Amino acid sequence: MKRDTVLVALAALTAASLACSVDLGVPRLETGPTETVTLSEPLPDDVEVVEMTLNMAAGELDLAGGAEGVLEGEIRYNVVDWAPTLVNEGNRVTLDQGEGDTNIGLPTSGSQIINEWALKLGDIPYELTLNAGAYEGSLDLTGVPLRRLEVHDGASSAKVIFDSLNPEEMSELRYETGASSVELRGLGNSNAAEVAFTGGAGDYTLDFSGDLQQDMDVTVKAGVSSVRIRVPAGATVEVNVDSGLSDVDTDGNWAQSGDTYTLSGSGPTITINVDMGVGSLKLEED
Repeated sequence: MKRDTVLVALAALTAASLACSVDLGVPRLETGPTETVTLSEPLPDDVEVVEMTLNMAAGELDLAGGAEGVLEGEIRYNVVDWAPTLVNEGNRVTLDQGEGDTNIGLPTSGSQIINEWALKLGDIPYELTLNAGAYEGSLDLTGVPLRRLEVHDGASSAKVIFDSLNPEEMSELRYETGASSVELRGLGNSNAAEVAFTGGAGDYTLDFSGDLQQDMDVTVKAGVSSVRIRVPAGATVEVNVDSGLSDVDTDGNWAQSGDTYTLSGSGPTITINVDMGVGSLKLEED
C-alpha cells in the first residue's frame, strides 16, 4: 500500500475514535528507525492442526504458501509500539503487533509509517485468523491447507485468492470488514461448507470460480455498498435477496422469481442469502 493511503486510512480511524471519546487530543504514533524481524518457525511435531492468529496494525500484508516450516517471512516496521511478538505453543501460534489505541493515530511530525509483512504458511492444516487495521492485503492462500479462515479488518484494500483446490475441507470462511474494497477470488476452490461475508460501505466482489466439491451456504451482509457476485457457467446457484434492495443487475442466464434468482446447472449447489439495505448488487455468470 502506498504510505499516503495508509495515513488517510489511519486518519479516518482516528476521527472515528475521537468522536466517541472525551479526549480531543489526536493520538500520536512514535516512529523510529526501521526495524526488521525475520521469522522461521519449524513445523510442530505430532500436531494435527495449527491455530494461527495474526494480529496486525495498519500497513501492508503479503501472505502466501510455500513455507518449509509453520510460519516464515519478514516484518519491517518503524512504529515503536508495533514491535511484533510471536508465541509458538506448537498447536497454537500467535503473531501480535499490539491492539487498541496503539494501532490508531497519526505519526509524529515529518515521519512516515512503515509496516510491511511478507509471510508464508506451510503445508500443515491451519485454522487461520487475521485481525488487521487499515491495510492493503494480498492473501494468496492457493495450496494452503485450511480448515477454517476468519478475517477481521478495518479500512482496507484486500484480495483473498484460491487458485487451486484447498487440500482440506473448510468448515467456515468468515470475512468481516469496514469501509473497504475486498475481492474474494476462487471461492469454489476454498472447499468451504459455509461462507459469511459482512461489509460496511465499500466495493466487494465474491467470485465463486473453482472446483466446487460440496454444497456451499453463503451469507452476504453489507451497508451502503456495491456487491458483485460472480459464478461459473454451468453451476447450480440460488440467490435470495432481501426485499429492501431494488437495484439488482444480472448478467447471464438467471431466472427470477420475486426476490430469488437461480441458475440451473450440475454439481453441488451454491445458496447465497444477501441482506443489503442500500446499494447495488450485480449477479454475473461467467
